[in-house]
Amino acid sequence: MDWQWIRLEGETTAAPPAGSLGGNLIPLIFLALMLVAMYFIMIRPQRKQKKEEQKMRSSLRVGDEIVTIGGICGRIVNIKEDALIIETGADRSKMTVKNWAVQVNNTIHDAADVDDDDDDDDDDI
Repeated sequence: MDWQWIRLEGETTAAPPAGSLGGNLIPLIFLALMLVAMYFIMIRPQRKQKKEEQKMRSSLRVGDEIVTIGGICGRIVNIKEDALIIETGADRSKMTVKNWAVQVNNTIHDAADVDDDDDDDDDDI
């Protein structure tokens, strides 16, 4: 007979207090750590990528080679406030695409190549 498993009449076991601070604080800390990890793994990189795409789209210039999200390749001929006119193919057909549809700018611009004043002439002349 195993005496450890026998319980005597009137004997009670000590239970932790119902509202113990340590028992309720651990799930809250775990939840906070999960939210912080989710921010650094999912939300922050997505915001950074969106910001880089917006910067690329705002720096488009006439003559840039672009690829749209639909896979259309062309050269920018004219820029309007929310649309671009591009030339595609050997027959130089023109089409209008929205700014948000540009996926890649294949033209590489140097920092010294940027004409940052408002006149129509290039700075390197």
